[in-house]
Amino acid sequence: MTTSKMNAGTIQEAADYIRSKTDLTPEIGLILGSGLGILANLIEDAVSIPYEDIPHFPVSTVEGHEGELLIGTIKGRPVVMMKGRFHMYEGYGPEVTAFPVRVMKNLGVSGLLVTNAAGGVNTSFKPGDLMLLSDHLNLTGTSPLIGPNDSALGVRFPDMSEAYSRRLRAAAKEAASEHDFNFQEGVYAGLLGPTYETPAEIRMLRTLGADAVGMSTVSETIVARHAGIEVLGISCITNMAAGILDQPLSHDEVMETADMVKEKFLGLVLSIIPKM
Repeated sequence: MTTSKMNAGTIQEAADYIRSKTDLTPEIGLILGSGLGILANLIEDAVSIPYEDIPHFPVSTVEGHEGELLIGTIKGRPVVMMKGRFHMYEGYGPEVTAFPVRVMKNLGVSGLLVTNAAGGVNTSFKPGDLMLLSDHLNLTGTSPLIGPNDSALGVRFPDMSEAYSRRLRAAAKEAASEHDFNFQEGVYAGLLGPTYETPAEIRMLRTLGADAVGMSTVSETIVARHAGIEVLGISCITNMAAGILDQPLSHDEVMETADMVKEKFLGLVLSIIPKM
């Protein structure tokens, strides 16, 4: 898909197809990161739509990212969930990785929960921590908003001073307190990938103010804010970033840690969704 294909017409076609499969109008969108597909178990009366069946949708190619859209309810709230996301390192442009967010907006979504697996840059973090995103650094070298702007989708120069909603972060902290749990909170650095960062790059990121690093989320958040959607971001710290521990990084470790925290994650999301 090229930039020219992400327009009001293709967004409408994808949304119309999804509407043909369900009568539900989702209010909340969820995008799940590596190993976090377990959250799909929370959806009641789910309708599953394979990505490949949805017009103009790309297809996820990464282990731990199943390729289906789920629509149903969580705690009585109508939701649409991406079980598996798209990354620029797969060869997709940033506008393609964020295309589903445009479709969610068309379907009626006003709040978005994005989750990701991230490496800990802040040395006070440990694997298994959950971090609320207070802000991000877009270090991908590009933006999903490059090119002609369709004013029907959003303004030419969107404000990003509150990329991640203070209101939703407060709601998430309230939900965490009910579970006697404290979030970490910090800045997520989004890089292109697919290589993990070098120790020198991690030192640079720490100097820039990053607390965690990953290869997703920023394009989706930019498009959500452009569309007027409130965003709540949660990182699962699945490993410490390069150079902090004397061991190589692997995707297996990411998946193992995500599996380790899944019950905690499920409980928190169940508590957060009604407050969004």
